[in-house]
Amino acid sequence: MTVNGLIRSRVFLRSFAIQGSWNYRTLIGNGFAFALLPVLRALHRGDPVGLGRAVERHREIFNSHPYLVGVALGAVARLEMERADPGIVTRFKAALRGPLGSLGDRLVWAGWRPLCLIACLVAYYAGVHWAWVGFLFLVVYNIGHLALRCWGFRIGFDHGHEVGERLRRSPLAATQKPVARAGAFALGMLVPLLLARTAAGLPWPWWAAAAAAALLGVRLGNAIRAPLAIALAAFIVATFLFRGSGNG
Repeated sequence: MTVNGLIRSRVFLRSFAIQGSWNYRTLIGNGFAFALLPVLRALHRGDPVGLGRAVERHREIFNSHPYLVGVALGAVARLEMERADPGIVTRFKAALRGPLGSLGDRLVWAGWRPLCLIACLVAYYAGVHWAWVGFLFLVVYNIGHLALRCWGFRIGFDHGHEVGERLRRSPLAATQKPVARAGAFALGMLVPLLLARTAAGLPWPWWAAAAAAALLGVRLGNAIRAPLAIALAAFIVATFLFRGSGNG
């Protein structure tokens, strides 16, 4: 049986509310069944008993990163359309839970969101008005967010049970390192700008220090994090002590 574009669109739109019924027993299992309901209704039209059983199957425990849950939704919808054995569908969902959650956490929570936030802070401390900074964050972050959701749902629906292999061959995992490096670069830019906030304007030495810190962070990564944090803390303490003695 084929599912038309309207039903696919309904499933995709419902995926935005998939965490609305989150609970400790099924996690986002209820939300998964809710999002898949348009497909299940089309497949079990005139069979309320079969529809009820299908909904109960998909209300079981399931978890995933909310931005990548479309991969599982699309693939499961495809399996249901192909009348796959319910046991196979259940095992398939269980196999996707861990990889989708881990990949999404690393790519979005530890990569894309911090990068957007730090980059916008850099813009703010460089003199951009706060309203434009907020607007910029919402636009840039959600462009990536929506693109990831659309991409995930499309490859899930197009590839069905082969979506795992498609994910392994996708450039998604490879983008984690560039995103992390960009975040390190933006953080290196932010530190000197924060320290220069109390100064009048932003003289060129601060920009040079920002660039040097950013390149150092990209080059050395975690190896420089502890020494840099200690040096920054010492600098801040020394600054306050110097100001205190000057006021006295």
